[in-house]
Amino acid sequence: MGFDRGMRWLVGLVASSLTLGAATPIPARLMLKSASALVLDQTTGQPLLEKQAGVAVPIASLTKLMTAMVLLDAHLDPREQITITNDDKDDLRHSRSRLPVGTLLPREEALLLALLASENRAAHALGRTFPGGLVAFVQAMNAKARALGLSGARFEDPTGLSSGNVATAWDLARILQAAYHYPEIRDFSTRPQVTIQAGRRSIQFPNTNALVRNGRWDIGLSKTGYIEEAGRCLVMQAMLANRPVFIILLDSWGKYTRLGDANRIKQWMEARLGSRP
Repeated sequence: MGFDRGMRWLVGLVASSLTLGAATPIPARLMLKSASALVLDQTTGQPLLEKQAGVAVPIASLTKLMTAMVLLDAHLDPREQITITNDDKDDLRHSRSRLPVGTLLPREEALLLALLASENRAAHALGRTFPGGLVAFVQAMNAKARALGLSGARFEDPTGLSSGNVATAWDLARILQAAYHYPEIRDFSTRPQVTIQAGRRSIQFPNTNALVRNGRWDIGLSKTGYIEEAGRCLVMQAMLANRPVFIILLDSWGKYTRLGDANRIKQWMEARLGSRP
């Protein structure tokens, strides 16, 4: 999508967000478990379904899409080796990591782990080793948010562990639209799994979105997220009923219900619009 077309898409998205009645209300039979939901036609920017899409809420590791864009915009050497240090450990929530302190890996591989496996230590290391450090990185994240016109978004860290990282579903639609222009984000976020070397150990990291391994889905970009304040979150670009769409599901209360919501939306669209050209 060229710049002019992309700008028209954003203009249409703004108009759509101001005219929420243009979207189809969530049908009762879908019984979505996500507190906020939005499905947009990627080509036109028009909403197909929405539920509480204008409420700013914590977005957990969906943050890492912004982290990836800021990093890639800086054009740092992807092959430069960075080290996971004690500073990258999660002292806020004490979440687990399979990436040991002392691991040396290329910046590009750290980005792959942040997107595919939602590795918090990798994401933190990317921000920590950014020119100017974490402070400069978070400033760049918020500057990117302003440039994208994200009215409800705010970022405090590159991992999403902070509940101060917030956005609306409409903001996340713009983030998805922007992130889709980065081939690395599309590639890294949709690989089923990756194996890395950490010293003498080989560690396998599966994608946090099980739908990328489901043959019934055609997914072009994906990211999951979870902290207690955000609930289970999922954003994707996918082909549904032969049209490219963005799916945003926020604050789903069960471990698997965001996947269930995605499948319910897929079935509803295929029944409503047809699954063949």
